[in-house]
Amino acid sequence: MKIDSHQNFWHFEPQAFPWISEDMPILRRHQRPADSRPGMDSSGVLGVIAVQARCEPEETDFLLGLAASHPHILGVIGWADLTSATLQADLARWQGQEKLKGFRHFLQYEPDLAGVISNPAFNQGVACLQRQQLVFEVLVFAHQLPTVFDFCTRHDEHALVLDHVGKPALRDWLTAPEARHQWTQDLQQLARLPHVSCKVSGLVTQTDWQHQDDPSVADMAHIEQCFDVALQAFGPERLMFGSDWPVCQMAANYQGVHAIAQRWAASRLDSQAQRAFWGENAMRIYDLTI
Repeated sequence: MKIDSHQNFWHFEPQAFPWISEDMPILRRHQRPADSRPGMDSSGVLGVIAVQARCEPEETDFLLGLAASHPHILGVIGWADLTSATLQADLARWQGQEKLKGFRHFLQYEPDLAGVISNPAFNQGVACLQRQQLVFEVLVFAHQLPTVFDFCTRHDEHALVLDHVGKPALRDWLTAPEARHQWTQDLQQLARLPHVSCKVSGLVTQTDWQHQDDPSVADMAHIEQCFDVALQAFGPERLMFGSDWPVCQMAANYQGVHAIAQRWAASRLDSQAQRAFWGENAMRIYDLTI
């Protein structure tokens, strides 16, 4: 049983998605659940977790609406203003929405990340999520991993999930090997927190995708190294497959991303660990129902 722990869906409006620039034409269109199904079906992927892609109040309702009409969407990671004085009421409004599994914020784009995660209101918001057994997903770039370590240490009442293996800048690894070593150390430090799990996702777009048609041999080696470091750090019981569709399409199609993970898992993991990586971990961490 395979579950894709990370897909985004949207009705594209430029003002709602400032992170989708004009050099990303493949993303500047509607992205619907039906669009990713051919790739999922050919790869044997049963279900998916839909993850927020815009920081607007309507995002959570939008994704829950999609989940209600598409049974293969098993869970939703929404967005809410975690600093809001009405957060408790907002969460109460979604009570009974069994597919709502957690929330995410674009921490990676915050100009003052340290200020955000030290804000008492933001911390109270994350603590509120954890009291209600809702996952908080940590989206940061590799250089921001040390900044969020203390934040992740504080919030240990429920699961935290690191998106995209902390987004290591693979495009720089050939010319700046020290970046790889620093990311490895920072990831290992975060993995020492037993309540933190990791999505092995989003790596193809950390390569130099703008200047090549497909990931190069060096890129493929670096991606597999990322998988290996994540496995050593988190162990097979805290890793999950994620396609990062449709964003992955800037560098590779769904089948290509799945094939990378399939090849790695088959060569590194025994049958029990493969079941955990492909589905069982996501089932447990997000409390999914099939």
